[in-house]
Amino acid sequence: MRKTGFLWDEKTFWHAGSNYAMLVPVGGHVQPFVSGGLPEAPETKRRLRNLISVTGLENDLALSSADPATMEDLRRIHPKSYLDEFKALSDKDGGELGLRTPFGPGAFEIAALSAGLSIRAVEGVLKGEYDNAYALSRPPGHHCLPDWPNGFCLLANIAIAIESAKSKGLVEKVAVVDWDVHHGNGTEAIFYDRSDVLSISIHQDRCYPQDTGSAGDTGKGPGVGYNMNIPLVPGCGHNTYLQVVDQLVVPRLAEFGPDLVIIANGFDACAVDPLSRMMCTAETYRLMTRRLMELSNGKIVAVHEGGYSELYVPFCGHAMLEEMSGSSVVIDDPLGERLKGSQPDEAAQKYFSSRVGELADFFASG
Repeated sequence: MRKTGFLWDEKTFWHAGSNYAMLVPVGGHVQPFVSGGLPEAPETKRRLRNLISVTGLENDLALSSADPATMEDLRRIHPKSYLDEFKALSDKDGGELGLRTPFGPGAFEIAALSAGLSIRAVEGVLKGEYDNAYALSRPPGHHCLPDWPNGFCLLANIAIAIESAKSKGLVEKVAVVDWDVHHGNGTEAIFYDRSDVLSISIHQDRCYPQDTGSAGDTGKGPGVGYNMNIPLVPGCGHNTYLQVVDQLVVPRLAEFGPDLVIIANGFDACAVDPLSRMMCTAETYRLMTRRLMELSNGKIVAVHEGGYSELYVPFCGHAMLEEMSGSSVVIDDPLGERLKGSQPDEAAQKYFSSRVGELADFFASG
């Protein structure tokens, strides 16, 4: 058994985005959803929290909340002008900043709490309180730029946590492995010219944002070579993701030698996600987690990002937490056999593997 921290807070489930139907603003002929709001809704996260309670896995985790990120924490990443505007709208009736980031009243405090969960998870592992940790952060953060939120992300949770830990002398070199199906453009932008943070993003090519995530974007100035984008063809699944981790991610991490690996943990590459076209399963996430833990002696932090299947996200998260904790509480994947039979056939897999090989050749060429 490993001591796995699980950082969560019911208040983060109360964050609400409204006036959208999926990704389209309500108006004209677009009718509001009865449930209201964006795909980034609380149920995927709440159902994960409920599942670990019902199965008893929570008994093998160290559950706690955290203090919200302070204004000092936030200003290491976000300019005062952005934070002031966000806070002012939050204190009134809510509003929207950037692209697809609507929020209701009180959202600033909820977003600060979400960032605080990430800070606590990172510090807990670095201080040896946990062997590894999972932050059920909401709203997510990997799309958020310093002064322009987008893609449901209002504060850059992982970047805030990294800078907080650095300010306390807890860490020097950090690697972020982002396997959310959408490109981690916010994390990339924040650390693009730095060599102390290695940012790796595995994503569906041109899914979101459509204009970022190219393999050719490798960093700037001192950061050249410390940003690695791995855009994948839609439809690839379990075997391709494991090939990517084995052939591209793990060797680059081993070369970099981070003090800590943080996973920007989106479950939206799963086969039943409404916003993507990948074919990952709960077992994919379990095995990718295992590989990163083997590389880092189990010392990882996972920060929850996207994933929009209310049915399947909880099972993907449960499988990952089983692996992180080493718990004997192991449950069946209700879609496991069906999705196993829906993976790419031999010809398609050969094509997907060749595309990964092309990326490997590109990165090897420098």
